[in-house]
Amino acid sequence: MWFWLAIVALLCWSGSDLFSKIGSKPDDKHSHLKMVMAVGLVMGLHALYEIFIVGTSITMGDFLTYLPVSMLYIISMTIGYIGLRYIELSISSPICNSSGAIAALGCFIFLGQRMSSLQTFAVLLVCIGVVGLGFVEMKEDKELHVKRQSTANVKYTKSLLAILLPILYCIIDAAGTLADSLVLEKLNENTANVAYELTFLFLGIMAFFYVVVIKKEKLTVKRESPKFVAAIFETAGQFAYIFAVSANAIAAAPVISSYCVASVLWSRIFLKEKLSIKHYAMIIICVIGIVILGTFE
Repeated sequence: MWFWLAIVALLCWSGSDLFSKIGSKPDDKHSHLKMVMAVGLVMGLHALYEIFIVGTSITMGDFLTYLPVSMLYIISMTIGYIGLRYIELSISSPICNSSGAIAALGCFIFLGQRMSSLQTFAVLLVCIGVVGLGFVEMKEDKELHVKRQSTANVKYTKSLLAILLPILYCIIDAAGTLADSLVLEKLNENTANVAYELTFLFLGIMAFFYVVVIKKEKLTVKRESPKFVAAIFETAGQFAYIFAVSANAIAAAPVISSYCVASVLWSRIFLKEKLSIKHYAMIIICVIGIVILGTFE
């Protein structure tokens, strides 16, 4: 059963990547806040289900204890949503998903935890892949860049910001994982997850107030529906992940951690994104490192 739950998590999170990308319109400067609104609503509904139907208990103290971790995760996701307006999903997803390697490095440096030689090698692979992706993207010939994007749904202009945003996501998300490892010594996972979802709901309401009430933007079903599909996939993936890892962590983790491979595949099929051989080489190096780390999660 764990295997199918892991596959569900992989498909849901890669699906969330795809629909987040579809919903992140380059001409919509508030698309990231609208994503926060969508994810906040869906996660909020799930949190209420957990509290009133499942019976998960949470106090204000629990909420405040987990708040710093929640904020790190939500800030990183928001930055990731901004980044999707400027760069291909097939480049962004592997970089963002490399946060596990940065988190492992942080645990080694700040918490005194030790890594095996294989884990150290995996972290090195991920770092090489991320730096290599950035280097290949920035050094790519302008004419080749335009040519390979000729069939894509969206055209992108090369910029330093485009590559820095997913890297920033990676670093902040890793900080969240690091903080998570400390805070979860005081809270159980279900309570922490509900606290996270309620925080997302609160920020989603704030985003709605800013975009709709203050900025007076009109929301349309056609334009915003991909964001809500992404939010449903994100929440469902988290749910499947919890049960898959609790059933067989050492086997499920590497399967789920490779969901960025599916994200790259979907971006090629549905978004018509096309990368160079050098891009794909760096992505493969990244993914190998991520899967190795997932095996030892």
